[in-house]
Amino acid sequence: MNLFVAGLPYDLDDAELEEIFEKFGPVVSAKVTMDRDTGKSRGFGFVRMQNAEDGKQAIELLNDIQLGKNKKPLVVKEAEDRPPSSRGRQDGNDRGSDYRPRRF
Repeated sequence: MNLFVAGLPYDLDDAELEEIFEKFGPVVSAKVTMDRDTGKSRGFGFVRMQNAEDGKQAIELLNDIQLGKNKKPLVVKEAEDRPPSSRGRQDGNDRGSDYRPRRF
């Protein structure tokens, strides 16, 4: 089960996120989402639990709690599948994900 976790403290790393969730069962992966430009946490991440029952228990017990000095409550829910991105041009002229303009 893939979980979306928001409201994370900005200093939390992948290992700490995994440690929080492994109390509910085996964690396949835990990843805090980082900003590409600054390299800092964006305050949310994803956790993949090995089985759905453990994931549901984590949602039930962690949703709306405050973590550390963070004033924001956690949002823990099942992650939604993202639709495929075309990564084409934003002007509606989609030339595919491999399109790169030529430089002159």
